[in-house]
Amino acid sequence: MEKKNPALDKSFDFAKKIVFLYKDITAKHKEYVLSKQILRSGTSIGANISEANGAISEADFSNKISIAYKECLETKYWLKLLKETDYLLDSTFNPLFENADELAKILFSILKKTRINKK
Repeated sequence: MEKKNPALDKSFDFAKKIVFLYKDITAKHKEYVLSKQILRSGTSIGANISEANGAISEADFSNKISIAYKECLETKYWLKLLKETDYLLDSTFNPLFENADELAKILFSILKKTRINKK
């Protein structure tokens, strides 16, 4: 039986939303550069969490979680840029940004625990 992993579950749900966002922006606006950036960063959060779950050491785990955290911060940047350049309405931006912010907080908390315990 697979153990529940809230960070992985939330990041997978978030990645699905990002894929739908990408499809929407490319279909409606024919915008492929910024939308590709958010697609890459937004889906790699969960991919890195998944890799962390298969880590071969605590350092490897911490490194993958750190990458996931940084990808989350990058995704928040792209969301803000898409909003400020009129590709996203507030009604789309706000829930996605809140999801990204929640993921970032979870990942930072994991990082603090893994890195502080090593010192």
